[in-house]
Amino acid sequence: MTAATHSTLFPQVPDSADAVLAGLDPEQREVATALHGPVCVLAGAGTGKTRAITHRIAYGVRAGILQPSSVLAVTFTNRAAGEMRGRLRMLGAQGVQARTFHSAALRQLQYFWPKAIGGSLPRLVDRKVQLVADAAAACRIRLDRGELRDTTAEIEWCKVTQTVPADYQAAAAKVGRETPRAPAEIAQMYAAYEDLKRERGVIDFEDVLLLTVAVLQDRQDIAEQVRAQYQHFVVDEYQDVSPLQQRLLELWLGDRDTLCVVGDASQTIYSFTGATPDHLLDFRTRHPGATVVKLVRDYRSTPQVVHLANGLLSQARGRAADHRLELISQRTPGPEPVYTEYTDEPAEAEGAARRIRELVDAGVQPAEIAVLFRTNAQSETYEQALADAGIPYQLRGAERFFDRPEVRKAINALRAAARFGGNDALLEDAVDLPSQVRAVLSGENWTSQPPAGSGAVRERWESLAALVHLAQDFTAARAGATLADLVAELDERAGAQHAPTVQGVTLASLHSAKGLEWDVVFLVGVTEGMMPISYARTDEQIEEERRLLYVGVTRARERLQVSWALCRSPGGRPNRRPSRFLDGLRPGSGSTAGRGAGGGAGGVERGFPSAAAGVVAAVPRRTPRSPARCRVCGRTLTDAGEMKLMRCEDCPSDMDEGLYERLRSWRAVQARRAGQPAFCVFTDKTLIAIAEAAPEEPGELARIPGVGTRKLNRYGTDVLAICAGQDRGAEDEED
Repeated sequence: MTAATHSTLFPQVPDSADAVLAGLDPEQREVATALHGPVCVLAGAGTGKTRAITHRIAYGVRAGILQPSSVLAVTFTNRAAGEMRGRLRMLGAQGVQARTFHSAALRQLQYFWPKAIGGSLPRLVDRKVQLVADAAAACRIRLDRGELRDTTAEIEWCKVTQTVPADYQAAAAKVGRETPRAPAEIAQMYAAYEDLKRERGVIDFEDVLLLTVAVLQDRQDIAEQVRAQYQHFVVDEYQDVSPLQQRLLELWLGDRDTLCVVGDASQTIYSFTGATPDHLLDFRTRHPGATVVKLVRDYRSTPQVVHLANGLLSQARGRAADHRLELISQRTPGPEPVYTEYTDEPAEAEGAARRIRELVDAGVQPAEIAVLFRTNAQSETYEQALADAGIPYQLRGAERFFDRPEVRKAINALRAAARFGGNDALLEDAVDLPSQVRAVLSGENWTSQPPAGSGAVRERWESLAALVHLAQDFTAARAGATLADLVAELDERAGAQHAPTVQGVTLASLHSAKGLEWDVVFLVGVTEGMMPISYARTDEQIEEERRLLYVGVTRARERLQVSWALCRSPGGRPNRRPSRFLDGLRPGSGSTAGRGAGGGAGGVERGFPSAAAGVVAAVPRRTPRSPARCRVCGRTLTDAGEMKLMRCEDCPSDMDEGLYERLRSWRAVQARRAGQPAFCVFTDKTLIAIAEAAPEEPGELARIPGVGTRKLNRYGTDVLAICAGQDRGAEDEED
């Protein structure tokens, strides 16, 4: 998934420097033409900051003011750097270096290491988790999986804030960090981790920055060589700069001020990694003569979405809030945000999936829909609900598009066809470029009709379909384009990691959604304890949670659905309440954080009362369910897996092993037919529950959690037949 945009995919390269400025609003034009001295761009969400800074670089290059090879643009993700390179290429500004901080530093370190240190650069470890585990073992400390992950994050924080093991306890106490183990133990493991790296001759991701800083500080000749190469710097997402990255930037600059920074303090959401907006907020103090441009025209979201975003920030406190930007939507009005309360989390997921199905059936592309949540652990419920509804989805953070095996293989096939297509029978009836691409991909077993369901088969189909759609857009932009032209374009995009959009609803955490946008956004689980998260206790932590919700809201272009559940599991106590951040903003709520008794019953749509407000009809109230109890010991069940089994995990099972294996074999056949993962038919826990209950009639089967009306109608006859002793799986194989 890349940051979606409604602009033409293949615009014509501007024919002059002045043409680069065409279409920019007055503030963006100010950014583009401010090429001398320090420049600070305060850019609100959706205000076109990437457009402004890429046009700034392109205008400088095309006007002959900037040499492409002398410009270094840095940002924080490979995706953002790839998008920047792609935009610069389309503006005729090839040759500009657009990289992440780490990528730029690693390139310099590899080049200068033999001269500065001697020999070759130590091996870079991709993942430090195993090293941290070994360090913990050396300290005789046992860490579970969660503690191992959190300890790794603590070590990363130490390094980007330039905190050594001896200073960790004091530094953690000073900023009020919640440590996964006793601070003394963290410091001990951190020291052991550094010792292990030295013993094994390896470096980690953060060492790349630390070592580059050390080389530039200690070797003036090398620092001067770098500064001679790069004369002009642009830093995107400047509110996320860590102290270590700021130090590296200062060493790159030297005593010059040819720097342009872009950021928004209201989108500072990575302080746990060491990021701080102080460098952005203090920019004018450090550079008194700086040009400061504020971008507040929001081109992304409707006035209704922008109104909610502004409302969230109007209640904020602290230094970042003092510098908030009041966005002004440039779009035509749309529907009001919809607020929905559910009885429990499974009901919330089912409600979101039901509404998404309605939107897709009405013509909304799945790729233009996202479900955003606070923690990754929340995704499983929505994966299951979307799979049950037959809606394709993709998890944000999965394998990059051009790294997918099917994409690499397809591009190789297209390249071969471009070279030798005259002798390829597949291309005989292909009259234009899109039909040629479809013909070549048919040799990779791609068809124009998608497979049923979701899962790996559907994901493969969607990847290849994205190449077909790209070919159609390419042809529309460049009449007469050949297969060889398309392959060259794909190679360019692969180098820039500028991927086409893949069809499928996006499931993502709020943190990983930063920088992306969709027509429709579902913000789910917006309750106290989740938003703000339960471990956010200080004022600073609470305000960062508010900013995180603000980022989520501003991902939506047209429609925004906000929901919460009164309890975690069916039958649980309905003791949750909507997030305090919605107080005074959602209909029916006041402005005091302590209130919440006014919340309605489960399944009530919290929209505006008038039809003109654009709120959909209320979701039917769900019938309250009794608490689930273990059928063996009688204990109340809260775990979703135990509730499916209707017993505690450690209570004895009376499962028919033979029946369970027959059900598994039948499920494998059904999954292959539908092109879905096996769990989309029934999860393992549901199969165990069926094998334990051995239902004899539809009513008994329907009462098993995980079956439901839809699956009962689709699979009930087969399952009951298998429970009765028939080998339905073998019959299906013969069919």
